[in-house]
Amino acid sequence: MEREFARQVQSQIHVIPEIGNYVLKSGGKRVRPAVLLMSARLCGYTGSRAVLNAAVVEFIHTATLVHDDIIDDADVRRGRTAVHSQWGNDVTVLAGDFLYIKSMAMALSQDTLDIVRLLCDVTLRMIEGEIYQLTKNGVVDLTEDEHFEIIRRKTAYLFGGCAQIGGLLGEVGAEKEQALREYGFSLGIMFQLVDDLLDFTGAAEALGKPIGGDLREGKITLPLIHLLHHGGLETSDLIRNAVRDRDISPEKWARLKALLHEHRSIEYAYGRAVEFGETAKRQLRLFAPSQEREALMGLADYVLLRDR
Repeated sequence: MEREFARQVQSQIHVIPEIGNYVLKSGGKRVRPAVLLMSARLCGYTGSRAVLNAAVVEFIHTATLVHDDIIDDADVRRGRTAVHSQWGNDVTVLAGDFLYIKSMAMALSQDTLDIVRLLCDVTLRMIEGEIYQLTKNGVVDLTEDEHFEIIRRKTAYLFGGCAQIGGLLGEVGAEKEQALREYGFSLGIMFQLVDDLLDFTGAAEALGKPIGGDLREGKITLPLIHLLHHGGLETSDLIRNAVRDRDISPEKWARLKALLHEHRSIEYAYGRAVEFGETAKRQLRLFAPSQEREALMGLADYVLLRDR
Protein backbone atom coordinates (compact mmCIF):
# COMPACT_ATOMS: atom_id res chain seq x y z
CA MET A 1 0.00 0.00 0.00
CA GLU A 2 2.79 2.45 0.92
CA ARG A 3 4.58 1.70 -2.35
CA GLU A 4 1.41 2.38 -4.34
CA PHE A 5 0.84 5.64 -2.46
CA ALA A 6 4.40 6.71 -3.22
CA ARG A 7 3.82 5.95 -6.91
CA GLN A 8 0.68 8.09 -6.91
CA VAL A 9 2.52 10.96 -5.21
CA GLN A 10 5.28 10.84 -7.82
CA SER A 11 2.70 10.90 -10.60
CA GLN A 12 1.12 14.02 -9.05
CA ILE A 13 4.43 15.84 -9.02
CA HIS A 14 5.11 14.77 -12.58
CA VAL A 15 2.07 16.61 -13.96
CA ILE A 16 4.64 19.35 -14.48
CA PRO A 17 7.32 17.02 -15.90
CA GLU A 18 10.45 19.17 -15.86
CA ILE A 19 9.83 20.40 -12.31
CA GLY A 20 8.77 17.00 -11.04
CA ASN A 21 11.88 15.36 -12.48
CA TYR A 22 14.02 18.09 -10.94
CA VAL A 23 12.64 17.40 -7.45
CA LEU A 24 12.78 13.61 -7.67
CA LYS A 25 16.25 13.41 -9.21
CA SER A 26 17.61 15.70 -6.50
CA GLY A 27 16.40 13.27 -3.83
CA GLY A 28 14.15 15.96 -2.36
CA LYS A 29 17.01 18.41 -1.81
CA ARG A 30 15.72 21.05 -4.26
CA VAL A 31 12.20 21.52 -2.95
CA ARG A 32 12.44 25.28 -2.37
CA PRO A 33 13.06 26.29 -6.02
CA ALA A 34 10.39 23.80 -7.07
CA VAL A 35 7.86 25.48 -4.74
CA LEU A 36 8.62 28.83 -6.36
CA LEU A 37 8.40 27.51 -9.92
CA MET A 38 5.17 25.58 -9.29
CA SER A 39 3.57 28.52 -7.47
CA ALA A 40 4.43 30.89 -10.30
CA ARG A 41 2.79 28.55 -12.81
CA LEU A 42 -0.24 28.15 -10.56
CA CYS A 43 -0.62 31.93 -10.71
CA GLY A 44 -0.33 32.03 -14.49
CA TYR A 45 3.21 33.37 -14.75
CA THR A 46 5.32 31.95 -17.59
CA GLY A 47 8.24 34.41 -17.87
CA SER A 48 11.93 33.99 -17.09
CA ARG A 49 11.90 35.78 -13.72
CA ALA A 50 10.62 32.64 -12.01
CA VAL A 51 13.78 30.74 -13.00
CA LEU A 52 15.95 33.66 -11.87
CA ASN A 53 14.29 33.78 -8.47
CA ALA A 54 14.43 29.99 -8.11
CA ALA A 55 18.21 30.28 -8.54
CA VAL A 56 18.30 33.13 -6.03
CA VAL A 57 16.53 31.16 -3.28
CA GLU A 58 18.78 28.15 -3.90
CA PHE A 59 21.84 30.40 -3.56
CA ILE A 60 20.47 31.73 -0.26
CA HIS A 61 19.76 28.22 0.99
CA THR A 62 23.21 26.99 -0.05
CA ALA A 63 24.85 29.91 1.76
CA THR A 64 23.10 28.90 4.99
CA LEU A 65 24.27 25.29 4.58
CA VAL A 66 27.86 26.35 4.00
CA HIS A 67 27.83 28.44 7.17
CA ASP A 68 25.84 25.86 9.16
CA ASP A 69 28.46 23.19 8.52
CA ILE A 70 31.12 25.42 10.06
CA ILE A 71 28.96 26.17 13.09
CA ASP A 72 28.04 22.50 13.55
CA ASP A 73 31.58 21.32 12.73
CA ALA A 74 30.01 18.84 10.32
CA ASP A 75 32.49 16.90 8.20
CA VAL A 76 29.97 15.57 5.67
CA ARG A 77 27.13 17.14 3.71
CA ARG A 78 24.88 14.77 1.72
CA GLY A 79 27.56 12.10 1.49
CA ARG A 80 30.29 14.51 0.38
CA THR A 81 33.05 16.26 2.25
CA ALA A 82 31.75 19.55 3.67
CA VAL A 83 33.24 22.68 2.12
CA HIS A 84 35.04 23.82 5.28
CA SER A 85 36.57 20.35 5.75
CA GLN A 86 38.12 20.59 2.30
CA TRP A 87 38.99 24.27 2.01
CA GLY A 88 39.11 25.58 5.58
CA ASN A 89 36.89 27.99 7.49
CA ASP A 90 38.28 31.22 6.02
CA VAL A 91 37.48 30.35 2.41
CA THR A 92 34.15 28.79 3.39
CA VAL A 93 32.90 31.86 5.29
CA LEU A 94 33.78 34.05 2.31
CA ALA A 95 32.10 31.60 -0.08
CA GLY A 96 28.89 31.75 1.98
CA ASP A 97 29.05 35.55 2.06
CA PHE A 98 29.58 35.59 -1.70
CA LEU A 99 26.48 33.46 -2.25
CA TYR A 100 24.35 35.79 -0.09
CA ILE A 101 25.48 38.93 -1.91
CA LYS A 102 25.38 37.30 -5.34
CA SER A 103 21.81 36.17 -4.77
CA MET A 104 20.65 39.68 -3.91
CA ALA A 105 22.57 41.15 -6.86
CA MET A 106 20.81 38.69 -9.18
CA ALA A 107 17.42 39.64 -7.76
CA LEU A 108 18.14 43.36 -8.06
CA SER A 109 19.21 42.98 -11.68
CA GLN A 110 15.75 42.02 -12.93
CA ASP A 111 13.14 42.17 -10.19
CA THR A 112 10.89 44.51 -8.29
CA LEU A 113 11.67 45.94 -4.88
CA ASP A 114 8.76 43.99 -3.38
CA ILE A 115 10.47 40.70 -4.17
CA VAL A 116 13.90 41.95 -3.09
CA ARG A 117 12.45 43.17 0.22
CA LEU A 118 10.82 39.78 0.71
CA LEU A 119 14.10 37.98 0.03
CA CYS A 120 15.96 40.27 2.45
CA ASP A 121 13.34 39.71 5.16
CA VAL A 122 13.47 35.94 4.74
CA THR A 123 17.28 35.91 4.83
CA LEU A 124 17.30 38.04 7.98
CA ARG A 125 14.86 35.70 9.71
CA MET A 126 17.01 32.70 8.76
CA ILE A 127 20.11 34.28 10.28
CA GLU A 128 18.13 35.22 13.40
CA GLY A 129 17.00 31.59 13.59
CA GLU A 130 20.59 30.36 13.44
CA ILE A 131 21.56 32.74 16.25
CA TYR A 132 18.54 31.68 18.31
CA GLN A 133 19.38 28.01 17.77
CA LEU A 134 22.93 28.63 18.96
CA THR A 135 21.55 30.00 22.24
CA LYS A 136 19.56 26.77 22.64
CA ASN A 137 22.30 24.38 21.55
CA GLY A 138 22.89 21.84 24.31
CA VAL A 139 19.74 22.85 26.17
CA VAL A 140 18.08 19.53 26.97
CA ASP A 141 14.93 21.06 28.48
CA LEU A 142 13.95 22.76 25.23
CA THR A 143 10.21 23.39 24.95
CA GLU A 144 8.10 22.61 21.88
CA ASP A 145 7.43 26.32 21.42
CA GLU A 146 11.15 27.08 21.39
CA HIS A 147 11.80 24.24 18.96
CA PHE A 148 9.07 25.40 16.58
CA GLU A 149 10.41 28.96 16.72
CA ILE A 150 13.76 27.65 15.48
CA ILE A 151 12.02 25.75 12.67
CA ARG A 152 9.91 28.76 11.67
CA ARG A 153 12.92 31.02 11.34
CA LYS A 154 15.50 28.61 9.92
CA THR A 155 13.27 26.76 7.46
CA ALA A 156 9.62 27.80 7.19
CA TYR A 157 10.06 31.48 6.28
CA LEU A 158 12.15 30.61 3.22
CA PHE A 159 9.59 28.04 2.03
CA GLY A 160 6.83 30.60 2.59
CA GLY A 161 8.78 33.24 0.71
CA CYS A 162 9.31 30.90 -2.26
CA ALA A 163 5.59 30.30 -2.62
CA GLN A 164 4.73 33.98 -2.12
CA ILE A 165 7.17 35.04 -4.83
CA GLY A 166 5.18 32.87 -7.23
CA GLY A 167 2.09 34.88 -6.31
CA LEU A 168 3.92 38.19 -6.71
CA LEU A 169 5.15 37.18 -10.16
CA GLY A 170 1.63 36.17 -11.19
CA GLU A 171 0.11 39.34 -9.64
CA VAL A 172 -2.77 37.37 -8.12
CA GLY A 173 -3.51 39.81 -5.29
CA ALA A 174 -2.96 39.89 -1.54
CA GLU A 175 -5.40 37.11 -0.57
CA LYS A 176 -3.91 34.48 -2.85
CA GLU A 177 -0.37 35.65 -2.08
CA GLN A 178 -1.08 35.10 1.61
CA ALA A 179 -2.55 31.66 0.92
CA LEU A 180 0.59 30.68 -0.98
CA ARG A 181 2.78 32.04 1.80
CA GLU A 182 0.87 29.94 4.35
CA TYR A 183 1.15 26.90 2.09
CA GLY A 184 4.92 27.28 1.88
CA PHE A 185 5.27 28.10 5.57
CA SER A 186 3.42 24.95 6.66
CA LEU A 187 5.26 22.89 4.04
CA GLY A 188 8.55 24.17 5.46
CA ILE A 189 7.66 23.15 9.02
CA MET A 190 6.64 19.71 7.79
CA PHE A 191 9.86 19.42 5.79
CA GLN A 192 11.98 20.12 8.87
CA LEU A 193 9.97 17.80 11.12
CA VAL A 194 10.51 14.98 8.61
CA ASP A 195 14.19 15.89 8.36
CA ASP A 196 14.50 15.64 12.16
CA LEU A 197 12.69 12.29 12.13
CA LEU A 198 15.07 10.88 9.52
CA ASP A 199 17.88 11.34 12.03
CA PHE A 200 16.24 8.48 13.95
CA THR A 201 14.57 6.48 11.19
CA GLY A 202 16.67 7.00 8.05
CA ALA A 203 19.60 5.10 6.63
CA ALA A 204 23.02 6.72 6.69
CA GLU A 205 23.63 5.71 3.05
CA ALA A 206 20.46 7.46 1.89
CA LEU A 207 20.90 10.55 4.05
CA GLY A 208 24.57 11.01 3.23
CA LYS A 209 25.40 11.79 6.85
CA PRO A 210 25.86 9.86 10.10
CA ILE A 211 22.66 8.88 11.91
CA GLY A 212 22.18 10.64 15.24
CA GLY A 213 24.03 13.75 14.09
CA ASP A 214 21.53 16.18 15.62
CA LEU A 215 21.89 14.69 19.09
CA ARG A 216 25.68 14.63 18.83
CA GLU A 217 25.58 18.32 17.90
CA GLY A 218 23.50 19.08 20.98
CA LYS A 219 20.26 19.69 19.05
CA ILE A 220 17.06 18.55 20.75
CA THR A 221 14.31 17.87 18.22
CA LEU A 222 10.61 17.07 18.57
CA PRO A 223 10.88 13.27 19.08
CA LEU A 224 13.32 13.85 21.96
CA ILE A 225 11.21 16.64 23.47
CA HIS A 226 8.23 14.29 23.51
CA LEU A 227 10.31 11.43 24.92
CA LEU A 228 11.72 13.60 27.71
CA HIS A 229 8.18 14.45 28.79
CA HIS A 230 6.99 10.85 28.76
CA GLY A 231 10.06 8.82 29.61
CA GLY A 232 11.58 8.33 33.04
CA LEU A 233 14.96 8.94 34.64
CA GLU A 234 16.70 6.49 32.30
CA THR A 235 15.56 8.52 29.30
CA SER A 236 16.66 11.81 30.82
CA ASP A 237 20.10 10.49 31.78
CA LEU A 238 20.62 8.89 28.37
CA ILE A 239 19.85 12.10 26.46
CA ARG A 240 21.66 14.43 28.86
CA ASN A 241 24.81 12.32 28.78
CA ALA A 242 24.75 12.16 24.97
CA VAL A 243 24.37 15.95 24.72
CA ARG A 244 27.08 16.54 27.32
CA ASP A 245 29.55 14.12 25.72
CA ARG A 246 28.54 14.97 22.13
CA ASP A 247 28.56 11.23 21.50
CA ILE A 248 26.50 8.10 22.07
CA SER A 249 27.55 4.45 21.80
CA PRO A 250 25.79 2.08 19.38
CA GLU A 251 24.27 0.23 22.35
CA LYS A 252 22.87 3.40 23.88
CA TRP A 253 21.67 4.57 20.48
CA ALA A 254 19.75 1.33 20.05
CA ARG A 255 18.24 1.78 23.54
CA LEU A 256 17.26 5.36 22.73
CA LYS A 257 15.48 4.26 19.54
CA ALA A 258 13.66 1.56 21.49
CA LEU A 259 12.47 4.16 24.01
CA LEU A 260 11.33 6.47 21.21
CA HIS A 261 9.13 3.70 19.82
CA GLU A 262 7.99 2.53 23.26
CA HIS A 263 6.69 5.99 24.16
CA ARG A 264 5.38 6.63 20.60
CA SER A 265 7.58 9.71 20.25
CA ILE A 266 8.31 8.94 16.59
CA GLU A 267 4.57 8.60 15.92
CA TYR A 268 3.88 11.87 17.72
CA ALA A 269 6.40 13.85 15.66
CA TYR A 270 5.20 12.21 12.45
CA GLY A 271 1.62 13.08 13.36
CA ARG A 272 2.56 16.73 13.79
CA ALA A 273 4.22 16.64 10.36
CA VAL A 274 1.00 15.23 8.86
CA GLU A 275 -0.98 18.07 10.48
CA PHE A 276 1.21 20.72 8.87
CA GLY A 277 0.98 18.93 5.54
CA GLU A 278 -2.81 19.03 5.67
CA THR A 279 -2.68 22.71 6.66
CA ALA A 280 -0.47 23.40 3.66
CA LYS A 281 -2.82 21.68 1.23
CA ARG A 282 -5.88 23.48 2.62
CA GLN A 283 -4.37 26.81 1.57
CA LEU A 284 -4.54 25.73 -2.07
CA ARG A 285 -8.35 25.45 -2.03
CA LEU A 286 -8.45 29.14 -2.85
CA PHE A 287 -7.19 28.26 -6.32
CA ALA A 288 -9.21 26.60 -9.07
CA PRO A 289 -8.40 22.93 -9.77
CA SER A 290 -5.46 22.61 -12.15
CA GLN A 291 -2.39 20.54 -12.86
CA GLU A 292 -0.30 23.08 -10.99
CA ARG A 293 -2.47 22.89 -7.89
CA GLU A 294 -2.34 19.09 -7.93
CA ALA A 295 1.45 19.23 -8.30
CA LEU A 296 1.79 21.43 -5.20
CA MET A 297 -0.48 19.09 -3.24
CA GLY A 298 1.55 16.13 -4.47
CA LEU A 299 4.73 17.89 -3.40
CA ALA A 300 3.41 18.08 0.17
CA ASP A 301 2.79 14.32 0.13
CA TYR A 302 6.25 13.71 -1.34
CA VAL A 303 7.94 15.72 1.41
CA LEU A 304 6.11 13.63 4.00
CA LEU A 305 7.26 10.36 2.39
CA ARG A 306 10.87 11.23 1.56
CA ASP A 307 13.67 9.05 2.91
CA ARG A 308 16.59 11.46 2.53
